Amino acid sequence: MAKKKEMGNVPNLRFKGFEGEWEKMKLGELVDFKVTNSFSRDNLNYETGKVKNIHYGDIHTQFQTLFDITKEKVPYINEEISIGRISEDFYCKEGDVIFADASEDLNDVGKSIEIINVNGEKLLSGLHTLLARPAANIFHLGFNGYLFKSNQVRTQIQKESQGSKVLSINVGRISKIDLSFPIVQEQEKITAFLSLLDERIQTQSKIIEEFKLSKDILIKKIFSHKLKFKNDNGSDFADWKCLSLGEVTSLVNNRNKRNEKLPVYSINNKIGFTPQGDQFDGVDSNARGYDIKIYKIIDKATFAYNPARINVGSIGYSGELDKIIISSLYVCFKTKEEVDDNFLLQYLKTDMFNKQVLENMEGGVRSYLFYENFSRITFDLPSLLEQKKIAHLLDSIDKKNNLEIAIIDKLKEQKQYLISNLFI
Repeated sequence: MAKKKEMGNVPNLRFKGFEGEWEKMKLGELVDFKVTNSFSRDNLNYETGKVKNIHYGDIHTQFQTLFDITKEKVPYINEEISIGRISEDFYCKEGDVIFADASEDLNDVGKSIEIINVNGEKLLSGLHTLLARPAANIFHLGFNGYLFKSNQVRTQIQKESQGSKVLSINVGRISKIDLSFPIVQEQEKITAFLSLLDERIQTQSKIIEEFKLSKDILIKKIFSHKLKFKNDNGSDFADWKCLSLGEVTSLVNNRNKRNEKLPVYSINNKIGFTPQGDQFDGVDSNARGYDIKIYKIIDKATFAYNPARINVGSIGYSGELDKIIISSLYVCFKTKEEVDDNFLLQYLKTDMFNKQVLENMEGGVRSYLFYENFSRITFDLPSLLEQKKIAHLLDSIDKKNNLEIAIIDKLKEQKQYLISNLFI
């Protein structure tokens, strides 16, 4: 693979042996758009049927770029739904590209997959989708899956989208976008290379899922007392005590009354405390001119959670972070001496805790868990030494898993770099 030397319609990176400019044409000149259906989720099931259906929501959330029906979970159309009038020409074929034509997120509008294997099954493109069938002998199977992920194509689709709260794109507008593509032999090289990288990413994803599953099983055994720890003398620890979180924590509400220009943080669902600027394109509340006097000062060993999003994991632990501020919306607390913070943090990530969160949240359109209800949640607490042993074991699993996550993040960065430079 080499950097480009020639000028013109060529990518930054090319495989050796390929030269010359890529061809450039409008999407509407290269594909025919086929009729899709508008069956909702209520018309679909995952148990029985004769015809499967691509729902736009699955393009957004789960289907791979190169869609192989044998590797995807695809719903059936309910058998009582009449599909007799649907022409055979409208069933999906290998090489078809399916776009999700609607999204609340600009990054996802027009998101697409390419069908590379239907395995002889009947498959239709459904609600809020556009089905594009390329002309024969122009594209190598799989090439369009990656082409439509390239920055230049995605930017064009986003510019052609319309709407405010919900963005959408139609056949007329998407047909206007320009596609640059090489000869089929070069397409094949690009497709094969990126497919191998995708396979590596999928394998890494399975490793991470297995780590998560193993930890979930271990946590259930620990907190159901099926897995017991021994003290340093080899004997059993004392029985666990059932306590409320209010008995082992205390509310913290230290406001930034002096208007100090301290680092502004927020709570990320995955990693906890994170600089606010990292989540909002480098702009934090200080830069926006917000009144930070009402923000809360956080010092070391402090927990904080979003009372409206704690049910989706919006909770963090400051650890060694000191003298930072977070929004006044967060609920903050510290633990008492009989609690190991790492143990409690592990417990607060369990399904058992989340179940009690859901039972104690209050509100109308949006539910909240403020400290008063949080403090009523009960849990079993072992001795301090056993807490430390449990936390150490679970932390060690997390560290291994984080290494695997770092690997997949690097692979995804590599893929994005290659897509940015292998395409025009």
